[in-house]
Amino acid sequence: MPQVTKPLGFIERHGLWTDEQRRQAEEVKRRVKKDNLKLVRLAWADPHGAARAKAVSPPALHAALENGHNINPATSTLDSANARTFASFIRGGGFGLDEMTGSPNLIVVPDPATFRVLPWAPGVGWILGDEYFNSGVPFHFSPRQLLRRQLKRLADKGLFCVIGLEIEWYLLRVLQDQLTAENTGVPGERGMPIECAPVEPGFSYHSESNLDLMQPVLSVLAEHFETIGLPLRSIENEWGPGQVECTFAARPALEAADDAVLFRTATRQICRRLGYFATFMARPALKGFCSSGWHLHQSLVDGKSGRNLLLPEREGECLSPLGRAYVGGLLKYAAPATAFATPTVNGYRRFRPNSLAPDRATWCYDHRGVMLRVLGTSGDPATRLENRIGEPSANPYLYILSQLVAGLDGIENQHDPGPQDDEPYNADRPLLPASLPAALDALDREPLFRAQLGDVFVDYFLKLKRHEAGRFVQWLKDGGIQEGDDPTSWEQNEYFDFF
Repeated sequence: MPQVTKPLGFIERHGLWTDEQRRQAEEVKRRVKKDNLKLVRLAWADPHGAARAKAVSPPALHAALENGHNINPATSTLDSANARTFASFIRGGGFGLDEMTGSPNLIVVPDPATFRVLPWAPGVGWILGDEYFNSGVPFHFSPRQLLRRQLKRLADKGLFCVIGLEIEWYLLRVLQDQLTAENTGVPGERGMPIECAPVEPGFSYHSESNLDLMQPVLSVLAEHFETIGLPLRSIENEWGPGQVECTFAARPALEAADDAVLFRTATRQICRRLGYFATFMARPALKGFCSSGWHLHQSLVDGKSGRNLLLPEREGECLSPLGRAYVGGLLKYAAPATAFATPTVNGYRRFRPNSLAPDRATWCYDHRGVMLRVLGTSGDPATRLENRIGEPSANPYLYILSQLVAGLDGIENQHDPGPQDDEPYNADRPLLPASLPAALDALDREPLFRAQLGDVFVDYFLKLKRHEAGRFVQWLKDGGIQEGDDPTSWEQNEYFDFF
């Protein structure tokens, strides 16, 4: 009898995996069987950086490791309160793209390198995926795909980006034992957040006694982080009541972005199972709660030797010429990049003078008041930049790629960062955008991001986020409310339980 040739699967047909990923896929299959998993969450990051997922059975996962798995593109059309922002059922799907007409299926392709078994959810695995059209073309609005493209640009120059995460968040104790009608909402209007209480009094920076009040939860988190391979370095209590900072060892940029997605979703799940609540909202509208930030540590290394290319070449300097040019790019494009680093209405409450957050595009060696803090000493292979502009709910893929777009332009055009700013809040430097609409306008006007990310994505992102910001403005108008310095109940409803 003639031999029947099995048709190539979607992944093989479009050449979407490396040989290493093919090997890892076989290991995933063995692990699923060995650990007797009943479900695997096939996850992807939405435009906001929140984890979305389908739970698939082992046979469905096996099929997905050949052909991907169908998903609905709806998560790319929703703003932060799940308000539909694009008209999916008109020609072009509200995007002006024929391929988006009618909300067609996308195919999410698992990345076997991201597979984990979730220790807090018995019998459940987790794997991240990348979205594609049925044609094999990468989905236009996939943040992970967009970061991959910028990393390819970097690699083509013989460069490699290493990222360290330093993210603040709040831990609270849940007071409600069940949800009520007030906690539910409708698309575009979230219900009230669940009632919570502080776990420690706060405002006793690095208090060991206050840290110990949170230790039962933090110990469980640390144990589970180790099991799922998150490279935790430290957990500490910060300034506000129940404010926590987690730092993680540096990793290649894509891995670090994946870690950030997993860290946030894992932390929220684990805490909730323990009767606690974790939020990555920048500044909750609760008494005494100060702002949380996300400080992004970054360095560039030689793609062949692994040598840190930010290391200064002469005594008395803090950065190499390449490092200075990279900083120059980050400073030049700080305003449009802010839309990716601080993408919520609430996040702009951080940018205050004489705080632990910047209010303008500044840089200096080891100074916590600037936007870009240079860390490391002469000969230190860990020399790096710490960008203090981000909020903890930022999409990690977009936050990181914004740095690469700006920094690479600095290198290519030798942008001079100018002298260091040792009095950053008095420096003659451009102010950062004071609101989300201002940041979006800066992004809209900047040709560099349009050139690198494409008009299709930039226009999409602007529409999505302007819809969100517009709902806030309308809420203020409808209530006759004059916006002040404190976060509002709208922000609390919008972000507290989304991030």
